[in-house]
Amino acid sequence: MTDKPAIGVIGAGAWGTALAQMLASDGREVVLWAYEQDLVETINAEHRNPLYLPTAELSPNIRATHDLSDLAALDALLGVTPAQVLGKVLSELTHDPRDLVLCSKGIEAGTGRLMNDVARAACPDSDIAVLSGPTFAHEVAAGLPTAVTLACGGGDAQWERLKPTVARPAFRPYYSADVTGAEIGGAIKNVLAIACGLVDGLELGQNARAALIARGYAEMLRFGESLGAKAETLAGLCGLGDLVLTCSSTSSRNFSLGKALGEGKSAADLMADRTTVAEGAHTAPVLAKLAEERGITMPIVVAVNAILDGQPPRDVVAKLLARPLRAEQAEPQA
Repeated sequence: MTDKPAIGVIGAGAWGTALAQMLASDGREVVLWAYEQDLVETINAEHRNPLYLPTAELSPNIRATHDLSDLAALDALLGVTPAQVLGKVLSELTHDPRDLVLCSKGIEAGTGRLMNDVARAACPDSDIAVLSGPTFAHEVAAGLPTAVTLACGGGDAQWERLKPTVARPAFRPYYSADVTGAEIGGAIKNVLAIACGLVDGLELGQNARAALIARGYAEMLRFGESLGAKAETLAGLCGLGDLVLTCSSTSSRNFSLGKALGEGKSAADLMADRTTVAEGAHTAPVLAKLAEERGITMPIVVAVNAILDGQPPRDVVAKLLARPLRAEQAEPQA
């Protein structure tokens, strides 16, 4: 144990547990909040998380708790719950931390709010940051080299506070002031990863997947820029970088969901049977709705939403391929 201040992680899923493991690697105490009381007991007694990250032997510096008040003395918290419950959990905190780092990727289904808007409503006195990028939890937990975007709504001062808190020899954050861009990249790539999984499940080939990544990235740019995100942010780790990773591997929950859909399984059965959350399935409907309201062309997102809604994948793909031919760089916003 070191004399460095403890840090809190809210959410003991695979990603939250991996972040706790990474943060504990310099000897500091990490307080990890878990929803499941029995999981708290297992983490503290056995230093493992068999439910969400069974491959990792966890640091004894990680202390799990089911009581959010145990985080009250901590100046910095990482929010790593599923996106759809983040607002509820944050509203139950007994204090507003000085720095609240959002690691959940998605858009709130009922309201269309980004996670930073959800967090500002729940914790108005906190400086909000977003941590996002190409990260598989099991690799971060194993200490493999990882680079991420750390977008700080509190500007340079917050970045200076968070650098020593988050950075580790194998975990390298890059600074951005574009919180909106960092969030949008992380949310949309989940939907596009489902699409790439569908390509794999339908056996449509590598050409199709590469084209889908490129055209999906164009959709990400269109949507992001309409909300004020910077193109250079979306071209970085939290946009294109994360997109490439999650669209290329069955280690991605969203890719795996899409692959299973392409192989003929139903969305309802898959969502009911999953221990972990494929955030893209929750993001797709609200993203398609927001795009329609804003007049933003997002045919891949619309196609994923249609398949999640029960339409046959091959019929949806055929409709997508039958769209009118247009200029690559100047697609109309209608």
